[in-house]
Amino acid sequence: MAEREEPVDLAALADWMSANGLGRGPIEGATRLSGGTQNILLRFVRDGRAYVLRRPPPHLRANSNETMRREMRVLGALAATGVPHPRLIAPCPDETVLGAAFYLMEPVAGFNATTGLPARHAGDPALRRRMGLSLVEGIARLGAVDYQAVGLAGFGRPEGFLARQVERWQSQLDSYREYAGWAGPAALPGVARIADWLTRHCPAHFTPGIIHGDYHLANVMFEPDGPELAAIVDWELATIGDPLIDLGWLIATWPDAAGHTVAGLGVVPFDGFPDAAQLVEHYKLHSARDLAAIDWYAVLACYKLGIILEGTHARAAAGKAPKATGDMLHAATIALFERAARWIA
Repeated sequence: MAEREEPVDLAALADWMSANGLGRGPIEGATRLSGGTQNILLRFVRDGRAYVLRRPPPHLRANSNETMRREMRVLGALAATGVPHPRLIAPCPDETVLGAAFYLMEPVAGFNATTGLPARHAGDPALRRRMGLSLVEGIARLGAVDYQAVGLAGFGRPEGFLARQVERWQSQLDSYREYAGWAGPAALPGVARIADWLTRHCPAHFTPGIIHGDYHLANVMFEPDGPELAAIVDWELATIGDPLIDLGWLIATWPDAAGHTVAGLGVVPFDGFPDAAQLVEHYKLHSARDLAAIDWYAVLACYKLGIILEGTHARAAAGKAPKATGDMLHAATIALFERAARWIA
């Protein structure tokens, strides 16, 4: 397999697997899987067992290896819980084996709803309704996990977690000024008012737990012949904080009553899926957490995600990202801020 096609040294991987008791013989059928990030996902078979390898992209970012180590740690911690996730087979925090930290996990039998529904799901609104409810139950289960009991003490900084959010993302937005040609925050409707509202209405207390950090329809897989979650995937932003962050993120990225989506996170057909208010009500049935301030979490999610997406637009303005992509994500940022403004009103 050519290096340029698949930047994984299969011979080195096979040697490491042999040394760790993970089968014998050659690696067969290595196939690159698509995913929502630049991280590499490689499915293969060795000695009759199927594996999926996950590692950072070939051109490492400053925190790529640490992010991979955090992923393997949280997946290992979830093994004894009821949270649906890809099962960790073996972590390799050592960067010297493949040039980056990586881990092996079990393949997930399931589908991503944002790339298309199987015929059965596409033809049954009741099945789609249950898909939405199981999506909520996934984060309710995650938020109920005792993170210290599963070995995740020190995995995040829950003290002052909510109070840090606005300043953290204001700083991120300000950092885009380094990109020549970016119009600046003035081109983003209501950004200052949203930040002020979030600061004034920040919840005073919360019970810490594990958060996924990027919970939406594209980051889960559903069972191929049913409506239940097969796995929550892409754990690179997981930390310890307020689990209601995940519910707010889901609401902020959820299609509106007309089926309009943000950044391509919709499902076709969408009829049958619960609306955002029904998602919140269902969460209440599966969690003892206080949802009185859930609007705050949804507005924060719009604010944070909008700022993240605007980063690509800023880079595009400086010629460091495709203009079409930058324009599309800038439109998504505006839509998110407009959604947040409506909720504030």
